[in-house]
Amino acid sequence: MDQQKVIRAGIIGLGGVGERVFQALRAHPAFQVAVLCDASEQRVKQAAETHRLAWTTDYRTILDDPAIDLIYVGVPPKFHHGIVMDVLKARKHVLCEKPLANSEEEAKEMSEAAASAGVVHAMNFPTYYRAAYAEMAKRIAEGFLGELKRVELKAHFHTWPRPWQQNHWIGGREQGGFIREVFPHFIHLIRAILGPIRDVNAHVQYPADPALCETAMFASAKLDGGVPVLFDGLSQIAQKENITFTMYGSQGTLSLQDWNVVKAGGMNEPLTEVPLPEIDRTLGLLDELAAAIRGEKARLVDFAEGYEIQQTLESLLRG
Repeated sequence: MDQQKVIRAGIIGLGGVGERVFQALRAHPAFQVAVLCDASEQRVKQAAETHRLAWTTDYRTILDDPAIDLIYVGVPPKFHHGIVMDVLKARKHVLCEKPLANSEEEAKEMSEAAASAGVVHAMNFPTYYRAAYAEMAKRIAEGFLGELKRVELKAHFHTWPRPWQQNHWIGGREQGGFIREVFPHFIHLIRAILGPIRDVNAHVQYPADPALCETAMFASAKLDGGVPVLFDGLSQIAQKENITFTMYGSQGTLSLQDWNVVKAGGMNEPLTEVPLPEIDRTLGLLDELAAAIRGEKARLVDFAEGYEIQQTLESLLRG
């Protein structure tokens, strides 16, 4: 691709995350948003008129446009497979929300199709582009932890869905729940820093209503070499939301709290916050995506990795 050519993008899905990605694409000099699509005519029309863009409620019309280079897919998980497979058939580059699919079988098919399509395929895992990730990866590479003893994720929610997540699907068992929405970020984080997750043994609690998502889960797993990994999820509790990812070592401890705060401590020391630079995680992702589309080396989470993440996710959900 011409290094100076602006990458023209189509947006499919203008929910909470989709709106943020849309605005980030608008702000990035390598991209130009050309058309918006959403199932809600009112929502997409309002956004398109505000920004003077073309709009549609039928994503297939975007795929027929040869001037569109990239498609962002920001729809609920059960629609990822059908839309992304059509995008790949149209030979468009694609950025997809997580999780990759709504089942392991769908994710496998998407990964295989992406590998054959000859296009750039990537997932939106913003934590990978945060300063917090870079700091933790650097310290681990330098041996800060010593011998890794245990990895723990605690994801506790006062209520799920949260107040800002009130939509028709995110609290449902079919494609919602905090395991699907939150845990993939940390499955990827563990894999990226520490390696594959094996031997998942999970227990998931659901309410009596079969339409509603999980309210609690606890799971154990292992890294290569036998280091235990513990997953602890809980919702509908009095406590304020607490998302904490911690790696315990013989020489040091590293903890990521509420997505952005890294705390570290050495031998017999309390954890103290590590100063971090301000980095726009979404713009960082788009830098890498633009590089890949232009044929340059890039750091992306592709669909092959997304499929591996999906396998661990499904093991957690199966309980």
